[in-house]
Amino acid sequence: MKIALPSSAGGHLTELMQIRGAFDKHDKFFVTVRRKDTEDLSLKEKVYFVEDTGRSPAGLLKNIADSLKIALKEKPDVVITTGAGAAIPFSIISKLLGAKLVYIESYCRANSKSWSGDLLYPFADVFLVQWPSMVSRYGKKAQYWGGVF
Repeated sequence: MKIALPSSAGGHLTELMQIRGAFDKHDKFFVTVRRKDTEDLSLKEKVYFVEDTGRSPAGLLKNIADSLKIALKEKPDVVITTGAGAAIPFSIISKLLGAKLVYIESYCRANSKSWSGDLLYPFADVFLVQWPSMVSRYGKKAQYWGGVF
């Protein structure tokens, strides 16, 4: 099974790395933005760098183009993401190409939905929240399995 692990750098990537034992024995690759910490990760893991979308339409278009190339090349079976902006295009594109999508809402989201959660909720095959109160905020697809991170 090939697993894609797209996330923004920083806290989203840190949370994803906290569950790395769940996918370490699988063929996997990361999709993230270029920063010092992600460049260090690329010394040990397969990492693809995409444009940080920010609030830039041009950045979003570049990210979509890069994400499409990566998804077509790698053909992941499963995408596991903690979100944010840079990970959203890759996650949606991979889902449209047939991958299963697992979204894990950030641990810090105890009272309000995230932008990436709102965008990826309709596409997710498994949608995990880390606080019981968040199930009702998202709807019946959201599942609380306890704290993941």
